[in-house]
Amino acid sequence: MAEDEEFTLNLLREILTDANFDVVGVRSVSDAIKTIENFDPHAVVTDLNFGVNSPSGADLLIFLHEERPWIGKVILTSHASPNLALPRGTELPPNVIYLVKSELQSILALGTAIRDSIAKVENSEFKPVLDNQRIVISETQGEILRLMAEGYTNQAIATRRGTSLRATEALVQRTFATLGIKSDDEFNPRILAVRMWQEDKVVIK
Repeated sequence: MAEDEEFTLNLLREILTDANFDVVGVRSVSDAIKTIENFDPHAVVTDLNFGVNSPSGADLLIFLHEERPWIGKVILTSHASPNLALPRGTELPPNVIYLVKSELQSILALGTAIRDSIAKVENSEFKPVLDNQRIVISETQGEILRLMAEGYTNQAIATRRGTSLRATEALVQRTFATLGIKSDDEFNPRILAVRMWQEDKVVIK
């Protein structure tokens, strides 16, 4: 849980712990990202505004969307709309559950939102986005494809990127999904993905 107001953070941490959630609380986006590397949560609950010139909750959620796509994402904020808290042009990633603190009816509702956020990412389907007939991928996915094309295994990729094997495996699967490659007994998705990379059928944005 990421929340810069200490009283609120401690209160929610205690309440969620009593509701049988394992909770780690932090007060900044940078601390959240460091903690995620070790704690590997099923979901992240974050505020949006962490002060002037500080990364926002949106930055954290975008990081999760790119680097930890299996993690559920919940916003718990005092802002009735993200437009009131985010810089113009900033968009939240998909599958985010948005809660307003003043409208939260009970801790049960928060617990339900957390579980729903996990279900959203588990059940989400990725459709390829095209740009001039090439599939749009992120910088992270481009790095994954480049390392696969160089022959690295998932474990070797994890070591080179300084991430866990589980994180790498999830990113590889997310990359396959972004490319529109599905599991098939007749084809090796890794070979198909590398071929698309080598044949310049993708574009990094």
